[in-house]
Amino acid sequence: MSKCVKERRAMALRFPNKSRFYDASRRAVRFWGYDSAMEIVFFITEDALRCLQPGMRFSEAELLGAFDANRDLIHAAATKVYARGRKGSYDLASTAL
Repeated sequence: MSKCVKERRAMALRFPNKSRFYDASRRAVRFWGYDSAMEIVFFITEDALRCLQPGMRFSEAELLGAFDANRDLIHAAATKVYARGRKGSYDLASTAL
């Protein structure tokens, strides 16, 4: 894939939906991005959120609070991961931040 195509794809990804929720089965916060009309599912792991908010307890409220406090950084990391190629969903681990 050419660099231009990757840049267009990364630039097309938007995050207008502020919804997010904690998925206990995946131990991650789920959120959505949109590339035109396509909805893209992302998960950011508990460990990745802990890297962003050291000392945080692993409660649903604190995980969601860490997500909200770092939303711009998380969206930037999601955009980079998405630009690497299409998948059904995308997991953001601490290495993606």
